[in-house]
Amino acid sequence: MEKQIINPWKWQDARNYVQAVEVSDAKGTLYVSGQTAIDDDGISSNADMRSQLLLTIENLEKVILNANYELKNIVRLNIYTTDSVALFENFDVMQNWIQSNEIRQSSTVLEVKSLFETLKVELEATVVK
Repeated sequence: MEKQIINPWKWQDARNYVQAVEVSDAKGTLYVSGQTAIDDDGISSNADMRSQLLLTIENLEKVILNANYELKNIVRLNIYTTDSVALFENFDVMQNWIQSNEIRQSSTVLEVKSLFETLKVELEATVVK
């Protein structure tokens, strides 16, 4: 699999995403449903944004790794939140995770009216191999 990053500008580098990712010669593509801060028993978290982000990332990792894909091969990451202010106040969690896993992904952040039950953030990914 080969990935080519398309960035006509430099400003997005500080925000840890890219404008586009071209993938060629992929051996597989994993489309991951939106992952949230739900525990192993299916109970939705009612914790703060930071705690929910950490659990959501953990759940996203579980799905990707159980499918035998690598985190660094996430090429698309959509972020849905009910509170963009709280999300960006805690965005260091996302940025640290993205940097530590050498992820170079296109990304969209959307504020939505609500998510399931008490959830504040949802991550949806596309991963290639």
